[in-house]
Amino acid sequence: MATQTDNQNTRKPLVGTHIGQVVSDKCSTTRKVEVTYRTKEPKYGKYVRRRSVFHVHDPNNDSHAGDKVEIAPCRKISKTKSWRLVRVVDRAPGGEQ
Repeated sequence: MATQTDNQNTRKPLVGTHIGQVVSDKCSTTRKVEVTYRTKEPKYGKYVRRRSVFHVHDPNNDSHAGDKVEIAPCRKISKTKSWRLVRVVDRAPGGEQ
């Protein structure tokens, strides 16, 4: 039987996370992140690229335009914002440090 401390040390991986690129950082604490994915077109069977743009909560303003970031779903923060920034995967070249 696992103890209380064992449960705290072993965290489950985040479900539903996406990795995308920051396309806009104009608002304070909000980023627009574009996530691209490939889906199979049903009639011809060809794979096509699709994209989704998410409004992401970044409370510390860690990310900037061009950065590759990991995002996860969270509670509704505003009308359009229900995702949060998990981490910055890769910084954009020549971006702010």
